[in-house]
Amino acid sequence: MAYHHLALAAKDMKAIHAFYEGVMGFELVKVEIAPVMGGGWGKHFFYRMDGDDSRFIAFWELHEVPGQADQVHDLNAAAKMPPGTNHYSFAVDTREELDHWRERWNDAGLDVLEIDHNWCRSVYTRDPNGNMVEFCLTTGAFTEADRERALAALDETEMKASPPPGSMKNWPGVSLSETS
Repeated sequence: MAYHHLALAAKDMKAIHAFYEGVMGFELVKVEIAPVMGGGWGKHFFYRMDGDDSRFIAFWELHEVPGQADQVHDLNAAAKMPPGTNHYSFAVDTREELDHWRERWNDAGLDVLEIDHNWCRSVYTRDPNGNMVEFCLTTGAFTEADRERALAALDETEMKASPPPGSMKNWPGVSLSETS
């Protein structure tokens, strides 16, 4: 079962639009404008991913909401979690597709972290809200030993570290001002 949409609040909807449509290539296809629970109103923008009319990422632009001045849009900052703990990941099917996203993000001036997790390979950047966005390619298969290790970890109270990543590389973005 797949999800229909992920909905997040936007700190700056125009910056979110520039990132998700301009950089990510997702298409803005719908807005719902209505009162929100607790007071105020909002615009709920839906971006179609890969031309699929059943998969979206959506953003709320809130207005006149109680406590709005204190809202934190970075999921980890809001939850007082370490950076990158809460993030969202999109699937790719090939290494070429993963490399395409890394290059696309770098070309947009964004910093990219690439990690080979030994069973999947990922590239990460941050959106205008400060949230970590990931593209991930599964590169391995799961074994019964993997499942047994995961089940055992449910009861562990001390760290028994997994093997380190196969590789990690930072790909610094080049802003347009650095190229002129």
